[in-house]
Amino acid sequence: MRLTSLHRRLAASLLPIMLASSLFACGAPASTPTPAPPSPTNPASSAAKAAGPTAAPPTPTAAPKSAGSPTSAAAPTRAPTAQPGATRVPENLLGMSSPDYAAQVFLWGNAASDRDLKLAKDAGLRWVKQSFEWRYIEPHVKGKFDWEEPDRVVAAANAAGLKLIARIDNQPEWVRADKVFPVVGPPDKLTDFTDFLAAVAARYKGRIQAYEIWNEPNLAREWGNKPPDAKAYVAMLREANRTIKAIDPDAIVISAGLAPTTASGAIATPDVEYLKQMYQAGLKGNADMVGVHAAGYKAPPEVSPDDIAKNPAYNHGEGANGRIYGFRHVEDLRNVMTANGDADRRVAILEMGWTSDPRPNSPYKWHSVTEDEKADYLVRAFQFARQNWKPWVGVMSVIYISSPFWTKDTEQYYWAITNPDGTVRSAYTALQKMPK
Repeated sequence: MRLTSLHRRLAASLLPIMLASSLFACGAPASTPTPAPPSPTNPASSAAKAAGPTAAPPTPTAAPKSAGSPTSAAAPTRAPTAQPGATRVPENLLGMSSPDYAAQVFLWGNAASDRDLKLAKDAGLRWVKQSFEWRYIEPHVKGKFDWEEPDRVVAAANAAGLKLIARIDNQPEWVRADKVFPVVGPPDKLTDFTDFLAAVAARYKGRIQAYEIWNEPNLAREWGNKPPDAKAYVAMLREANRTIKAIDPDAIVISAGLAPTTASGAIATPDVEYLKQMYQAGLKGNADMVGVHAAGYKAPPEVSPDDIAKNPAYNHGEGANGRIYGFRHVEDLRNVMTANGDADRRVAILEMGWTSDPRPNSPYKWHSVTEDEKADYLVRAFQFARQNWKPWVGVMSVIYISSPFWTKDTEQYYWAITNPDGTVRSAYTALQKMPK
């Protein structure tokens, strides 16, 4: 969930107001990220190259009428096997441990990219996740690409010896007739997206190890301000998977991380329900891994969704609907996979973390923890996953190695494990020391 221009920030700021006024027991509203300033390494770069992608923390909203699914830790399953329609398991998936260790980084337009990658490497992480926004790579005309910044980012990650998850989303203006840009939405023609993916996969074959296809499509604001459409998203994912695998069969294709939300209707679909709809639309066999988001909110990582549903301190006063407010909500999504005969497929946790946001008027303050609690909870989350979710959990990506452009007015600042100047917080040190 990132916004990368002033107009998008203004547009997105209206959505939380609508949610708060129209839905009861509202959770944290959408964030308002700050775009990166022009890259200090190339002041003459275009705005599209210079405005580095940002990211927003998990955004729960208001509750629907029904609760989720069983919550006991899912039983261990077999290691990854070839999926329907696949000729083989991607080499990069075979090389993924359970769990595996990652963090989201912000290298676009960042003169301190090498520093931030070294932080990830020194922490013992093996993967980094980075946004590759379509609007910056093919900005104005179909088939005319600007490879300068993605080339630099991929080369830097490769040189650091880190595997790369490329999050692909954020369309350019020219792909939608309704000019919804800069709001995020799918293209009018799916072939425009797959042609773009083909160009990326061909250029970076063997150098980008995994692709996340879109982000949080269960939110209207990530789907062109239209009601979420799981069938349309699965059609996008299916064609993306085919396109990438035809060029780079060893690359991992991951479905979009879903927003943990209790909102429903035109603005959102709860992630459990959306995943069910994805399976009904043919998800099985059309991605190597299922992407999820796993914010911890207020609860320690071991607390089950059932127990969160019973505790107003953890469930934001939303009762059974508030079961989403915890790290182990992943198990609710895993149960959907198992119920759909997809137990052999691994889960990719694409966002996980806790915030230390102390600002009195912040919508995240209700689930703020201390920096030391954040450190403790992150280590315990990995330990819990290793003890209870092996072998079906794969990569787990912490938010965030801080963008150098964030300030204390940026809500993502408080989710991070490092500071914008590259100094580290207790969460970084704890993860660095954690046995892997």
